Amino acid sequence: MSYNFDFPPFGSDQDEWSLKGRPRLAKQLFHAGQFIRGLGFQMRFGELSRAPLRLLRLQILPNSVECDWLARPADSWDMDIKPDVQQRHVLLQTLRDAINVRELLFESLPNVNTAGIHVYRESPDYEQELIIKGYVQRNDNSSRNLHSLVMRAQVLGLSFNLQEGILCKIST
Repeated sequence: MSYNFDFPPFGSDQDEWSLKGRPRLAKQLFHAGQFIRGLGFQMRFGELSRAPLRLLRLQILPNSVECDWLARPADSWDMDIKPDVQQRHVLLQTLRDAINVRELLFESLPNVNTAGIHVYRESPDYEQELIIKGYVQRNDNSSRNLHSLVMRAQVLGLSFNLQEGILCKIST
């Protein structure tokens, strides 16, 4: 049986047909679900670490969002390489993840204009240490031409403390 329509079956606005007539809370939950699914799918593996990101907190406010996660640890296959190279991989992966999560937040949550980001890592005594924090904006495209991940993250509004290529704990 074939269905041919001269008009779209759900009206002219097919992209948002599933949200028509629903309250604002349902839309926020739908978009939050898109972000969480995207985070689970896109951030399941990193380029330099096979460990997944672990979302700690997602708080959606009227025009902003706050998102906290646990950074990926060093890859288990990197244990045999020099510690400085291993730490460089951790640094690069953590900065890439922060930039990519920022992008995913703004793609998934169309009503959000600013985002508070906090990235933690587990210390050897299993406490969480804050290593990156910042408030980023949707329309901040000034970093597109920067090749350095460190500079790109800083221009986007992320702050962190680097000492000899290692992300150090920062105060809250």
